[in-house]
Amino acid sequence: MAKALWNGVVIAESDTTEIIEGNHYFPPDSIHRQYFRESEHHTACGWKGTASYYDVVVGDQSNTNAAWYYPTPKQAVEKIRDHVAFWKGVEVQP
Repeated sequence: MAKALWNGVVIAESDTTEIIEGNHYFPPDSIHRQYFRESEHHTACGWKGTASYYDVVVGDQSNTNAAWYYPTPKQAVEKIRDHVAFWKGVEVQP
């Protein structure tokens, strides 16, 4: 089971992540929503589409824009719609 951890807390876990460009994309129902706060940040990827972001919040610590997802991905990556991937110090254990 893949797990995402930040500050020693499991923030997502799933047996069915999608791996694209070395990143594990966790299904939307596998993230522990109490640790996620919507961000206003967005980026564009030429082949995946526009990514939206979450801040990861554990206790009084916040990791700005540490998680991203594609709410309307391009057809080539439709399978990752709303799946969440991580960076900025979030540890993903395959």
